[in-house]
Amino acid sequence: MSVLTRDEAQSRATLLDVHRYTIELDVTTSGETFESLTVIRFAARTDGDTFVEVRPAELHSVTLDGEPLDPQTLDDNRLPLNNLTAGDHELRVRADMHYSRTGEGMHRFTDPTDDETYLYTQLFMDDVQRVFAAFDQPDLKAVFEVTVKAPETWTVLANGITEHLGEGRWQAAPTPRISTYLVAVAAGPWHSVRTEHRGLPFGIHCRRSLAPHLDADADELLEITRQCYDRYHEKFDEPYPFDSYDQAFVPEFNAGAMENPGLVTFRDEFVYRSAVTDTERQTRAMVIAHEMAHMWFGDLVTLQWWDDIWLNESFAEYMGYQTLTEATRFTDTWTDFGVVRKAWGYDADQRPSTHPVAPENVDDTAAALLNFDGISYAKGASALRQLVTWLGQDDFLAGINTHFTRHKFANATLADFIDSLAAHTDRDVHAWADAWLRTTGVDTLTPTVSGSNGDRTLTVRHHGSRPHRIAVGLYDLDLADEARHLTLRRRLEIDIPHSAPQPIGKRPALLLLNDQDLTYTKIRFDPESFETIRTNLSGLPDPLTRAVVWNALRDAVRDGELAPTAYLEAARAHLPQETDLALVQGVLAFASGQVADRYLTPDQRPAALATLTALCRDLIRRTEDGDHPGLRLIAVRHFIHVAAHPETIAAWLADGTVPGGPELDPDLRWRVLARLAVLGATDETAIAAELARDPSATGREGAARCRAALPDPDAKHTAWAAMFDRDDLSNYLFTATAQGFWQPEQADLVREYVPRFYKDAVAVAARRGPAIADAAGRWAFPAHAVDPDTLRLGHECLADADPIPALRRKLVDQLDDLTRVLNVRSAHETAHDPAHQA
Repeated sequence: MSVLTRDEAQSRATLLDVHRYTIELDVTTSGETFESLTVIRFAARTDGDTFVEVRPAELHSVTLDGEPLDPQTLDDNRLPLNNLTAGDHELRVRADMHYSRTGEGMHRFTDPTDDETYLYTQLFMDDVQRVFAAFDQPDLKAVFEVTVKAPETWTVLANGITEHLGEGRWQAAPTPRISTYLVAVAAGPWHSVRTEHRGLPFGIHCRRSLAPHLDADADELLEITRQCYDRYHEKFDEPYPFDSYDQAFVPEFNAGAMENPGLVTFRDEFVYRSAVTDTERQTRAMVIAHEMAHMWFGDLVTLQWWDDIWLNESFAEYMGYQTLTEATRFTDTWTDFGVVRKAWGYDADQRPSTHPVAPENVDDTAAALLNFDGISYAKGASALRQLVTWLGQDDFLAGINTHFTRHKFANATLADFIDSLAAHTDRDVHAWADAWLRTTGVDTLTPTVSGSNGDRTLTVRHHGSRPHRIAVGLYDLDLADEARHLTLRRRLEIDIPHSAPQPIGKRPALLLLNDQDLTYTKIRFDPESFETIRTNLSGLPDPLTRAVVWNALRDAVRDGELAPTAYLEAARAHLPQETDLALVQGVLAFASGQVADRYLTPDQRPAALATLTALCRDLIRRTEDGDHPGLRLIAVRHFIHVAAHPETIAAWLADGTVPGGPELDPDLRWRVLARLAVLGATDETAIAAELARDPSATGREGAARCRAALPDPDAKHTAWAAMFDRDDLSNYLFTATAQGFWQPEQADLVREYVPRFYKDAVAVAARRGPAIADAAGRWAFPAHAVDPDTLRLGHECLADADPIPALRRKLVDQLDDLTRVLNVRSAHETAHDPAHQA
């Protein structure tokens, strides 16, 4: 497919003014294609040539101002419009379009539970042309009128309020001026819960088989929606700009959610079939808040070109967490952000593929798609949190509201936004933007304490270039307290790099830089503070403070400065006392998924699994009173994941419960069965029986994961062929199969597939496109093959095989992570070599 370049977009925006799209879709025709009729009314400012994008199964007819154009002139996805004259024009395009199985364009899904079919659009970036013809770039906004013909028993949802005209025809209200990528349709026999808030229709929707689960959580979902809606109206001068607010939970969705105005689509895993923790409910609430923020950041005011992705995502990320904290029962969201999201940003920002939050040159849409990563989300949100700390909340919000007023229903750039902020402060926000948004990499702050007795001073060494306003926590150890808690003596607020040495009085037991996690930086500890952390981390009183410490330990492992076994020792010592669910989940995920699975050698892995098993068992014992169900659920999940022997978890599966609870719901049953498959303690008969018990879409994914995990050559061959030789797996079934395939315990069994991965991944990505390329690079990569040969093969692939950009980016990141793992192993093998120590 030809990708749109920035230069082409700028030229077309200079030539055209697009007024209105009238779109008619007929989804009653077949299971492979649907009919699409597009009428575009636009004006040319001068005489000239341009093109419209469309990717049809079959292009039937094209007329411009009533005159037919030759469909044979379609070149890949571009239909030329030559010799346009200045003035108004009408373009009509009639085509058949392919349904998607990869979450791109018009995705079609048939629910195996009840054989009901559902459709939804995901038009992000440049997939609108898979559904209707369009001048597909964000700064050619227009009004959209959509009509859909669907089966009689279906409901059709869209950006505006929809009306059933009879005989399966649905008409959506015309939108305000929005970008092409924000148009949305969802059609099927939806189960819906509807209400009204402040005169606006609200609705939540899911497929029928999930109806009981949506109904169980409807009050919570709608309450979160109302609370966020009200809080945004307190923050923003511009009212909500659309005529309704629907939230549809849709199957096999590639992202967490998509901010289509008036019709936000979410992955329907957020309709919980099984038990979840309160932190997982908080995550769902944050996604609701994030997507609603986009109604202003992205939908009302839209980026002009894809180099300003951060104007959408960083703001929605920051506003989502902050607004959830201010308006809902989830008041501790920044801890989860620190544990989960910031780690994502730090990792991305230290790879060769890093880029500025606001890059100056994004040449085309393929390059832009790669920037939807931990930098555009987590680092950008962290930068905004630092900006608010530096600028002040009032001036920040005043600048935002000026930005909305100046650019509503239009497009804006970084320069526009900075100008809006600058109108409300004397601070040099242009210099701040240059330092924070135009640079790459992670700064590091290291403390030095000097002086003696009660006359100590703090100096902070700054490795990096950005200014920071941070809090420094001084913590004393309460020796009279048997639990040896740490108490906060005081917090200093200092500016980096301008602060002079700070007097701190007597030596604290712990000196913690970036306490409260207000900036984006790695931190280190002085020796005395590290010893306090090693022995008393669980004695810190605030979960956000503990999150800063755990992140610092994680960074030190990845940088080769802390032995991976030391991280496990810290987890074993302090996690049994932890009360914050996000911290328990985050630390266990890194300890098992990275430390045990990758950073430690195969010889060290059994001891690591034993340590983690003992840790999880302690957490399970601690929660026997039933007062901490979320903590118990996390411990049970991870006990299953790290089980080295099948007996205990096999007994749980046979009994249908963990002794003392919880009962094994579908999620836990599939987790146990997958681990038993890895350990060779189950078979195809048991997997088929479990699928008969749970024939849902999630059950099919669980079965695919289990079958791929069986330690059997035929099972591995079948799984590999399903991923790479055939193209009939949906995006979710591809991912589930890939997740099961590679297992550290099966390194010898799958060794022959390591070199095959690169060739086969390049081929499937070229055939199936970016969504499958992303899944192949993320989940099907042989991450557990920590070996120089894996690295060599990967670099040869990058040099010689020309993978498509989405796969290339994933491979670059995977190979950099592999290099980091090899370096960590090498550093700590050397450190423990007796000859080296001598």
